[in-house]
Amino acid sequence: MAASAADWYRRRSGVVRDAVGVGVATGAYGLSFGAIGVAGGLSVTQTCATSVLMFTGASQFALVGVLAAGGSAPAAAVTAVLLGARNALYGLRLSTLLGLSGVRKAVGAALVIDESTAMCLAHEDDVRARRLAFWATGLAVFVLWNVATLAGALAGSALGEPQTYGLDAAVPAAFLALLWPRLTDGRSRAVALAAAGVALGLTPVAPAGLPVMAAAGVAVLAGLVWRDAATPTPHRPAAGAG
Repeated sequence: MAASAADWYRRRSGVVRDAVGVGVATGAYGLSFGAIGVAGGLSVTQTCATSVLMFTGASQFALVGVLAAGGSAPAAAVTAVLLGARNALYGLRLSTLLGLSGVRKAVGAALVIDESTAMCLAHEDDVRARRLAFWATGLAVFVLWNVATLAGALAGSALGEPQTYGLDAAVPAAFLALLWPRLTDGRSRAVALAAAGVALGLTPVAPAGLPVMAAAGVAVLAGLVWRDAATPTPHRPAAGAG
């Protein structure tokens, strides 16, 4: 029993340490988002509210990017929803692993992000460890992301005109920083290039926000095509057999 308790203490310490590390690393992006939010036309309050209520970095960058480019609020919202839809898929997987209910389930749903999902799945073999990993990572990222957003927004509002410091180019740069580590194989790179080509082709002629939605459609279409290609074709008996 003593050995088991000691093993759990060591594992628990490691999980919490990793969760805080993930929170600190992710929070650094919050500084960028805070500055970009005010550069894109949002107030400090609006920028911080976005981090509190949405709490999904890619969707937040997309929302601000579309608005900054002159797109409408509905186009910005649809773009953000498309990018955030993956969290719903994460939730389906995590619901079976965490077994939450009531208020804990509602709070947990707000913390379903890339980082908390990855940490939970990394400790899938132990129910206590995976629950601790999920909560510790989700809360660490939430707190540090929002603190960093506030700091970035205050700094961005103090800088003045965003073009003077190149902040008007920060949204696409942030997207590239988020995307690049995920392009680990030829298939993902091909999809990224195709989506970028569609977005670039539509940008001069389409309203702001539509090129991003069209690029997302390329990824969805590619996923459907490859899924169908990977599905085995049912065996058909020869004529007259059976």
